[in-house]
Amino acid sequence: MAVQNGKDLLVKIDLTGSGNFQTVAGLRATRISFNAEAVDVTSLDSAGGWRELLAGAGVKSAAISGSGIFRDEASDERVRQIFFDGEMPDFRW
Repeated sequence: MAVQNGKDLLVKIDLTGSGNFQTVAGLRATRISFNAEAVDVTSLDSAGGWRELLAGAGVKSAAISGSGIFRDEASDERVRQIFFDGEMPDFRW
């Protein structure tokens, strides 16, 4: 994958579900984090009081945040509508 200048990062959304992605915003600052947490099953019955983790289980998450500008007023309105309606369209960045 080619390196991309961070200031050139664009957010694209499939607004109609047709696979046609449209640019709705440009990001100026971004942050991404990944987390993997084990499931702690320690109890009073745990041998020697040691911490016990549930084998083969865990919670994985990713978070992306950024700040930037919307392309236009219509894009801003549509993204807000997606959020408040709880929609989950396809995104690309």
